[in-house]
Amino acid sequence: MRARSGLTAGQIAQLVGGEIIGPADVVVAGVAPLDRAGPGDLAFLVSDRYRPYLARTAAGAVLLSRAHRDEPTGPATRIVSADPHAAMRRALEALYPADSPEWGVHPSARIGGGVRWTGRIAVGAGAALGRDVCLGDGCVVADHAVLEDGATLGAGCRIESHAVVHSGAVLGDRVLVRAGARVGGKGFSFVRTESGHEPVPQVGRCVIGNDVEIGANTTVDRGGIGDTVVGTGTKIDNLVQVAHNVRVGSNCVIMAQVGIAGSTVVEDDVMLAGQAGLADHLTVGRGARVAAQSGVIGDIEPGATVSGYPARGHRGVLRQTAALARLAPLVESLERMISRDDR
Repeated sequence: MRARSGLTAGQIAQLVGGEIIGPADVVVAGVAPLDRAGPGDLAFLVSDRYRPYLARTAAGAVLLSRAHRDEPTGPATRIVSADPHAAMRRALEALYPADSPEWGVHPSARIGGGVRWTGRIAVGAGAALGRDVCLGDGCVVADHAVLEDGATLGAGCRIESHAVVHSGAVLGDRVLVRAGARVGGKGFSFVRTESGHEPVPQVGRCVIGNDVEIGANTTVDRGGIGDTVVGTGTKIDNLVQVAHNVRVGSNCVIMAQVGIAGSTVVEDDVMLAGQAGLADHLTVGRGARVAAQSGVIGDIEPGATVSGYPARGHRGVLRQTAALARLAPLVESLERMISRDDR
């Protein structure tokens, strides 16, 4: 992403609602880590872990928390914020404004019969829109993306290159589908018969709420009979599998390589860390936290934090791990005693 021509530290401080310390006329045109920043960059310090880099940084200015306001070393120009993470987000948006789409339909795009839209849209080269697709105002369909028959998008959606929104899927407003993702495809459901595994028709929909992000190469299957649902404000990382009939609540965070098996319910405000696996037909209660690589095979209470396989209370897992570490020297001592007795 290209940065703009630059902003002064004083302008950035005003944009983010921060306090400026030192020369306010220092111009920065980009953002970089403390250890790689140059004189034209804004760097970021919020954790004591990175304090050693502050003394050595060549950054023109640094954005930091109030706890680090008076650090004795580092750039003279500082922007102090009560919420440095939110301030850095606003600074990034100012320094790296999003590219404006080329509104209109590219001549090479394929537009099916009955396609309709409201306001202006952008459809890129090689994109394909099936029959009766409906697009809201401000939708962007990037090069070679596919919207199958009957797909419905609300206002301000963005479908990146080579993503597919399958037939009958319904997306709310401001949904972002990253490159290569598949939304509303057929789920994995078979019945064993004498002649082998016979596929079960998947006739439900895939319904995505407002302000949802679906990561690159993630798959969200359509429902078997009912709908697969992803609630408003939920963010899904890359390489996630959401199976048929799953219901994900609002404002959840689902990280890379998570797998959610069919008909599982994930309630609001849940966090699923990387590579967690959830079995089918269970419920993860509101506000629960599932640690990385956990294997969830039963219901999780609201607000609980679990880890391990099978997933259970995180504190208990930590105690068991500590106990195993203390057990090893005892086993070694026991083996030495047995060896002496054998002699």
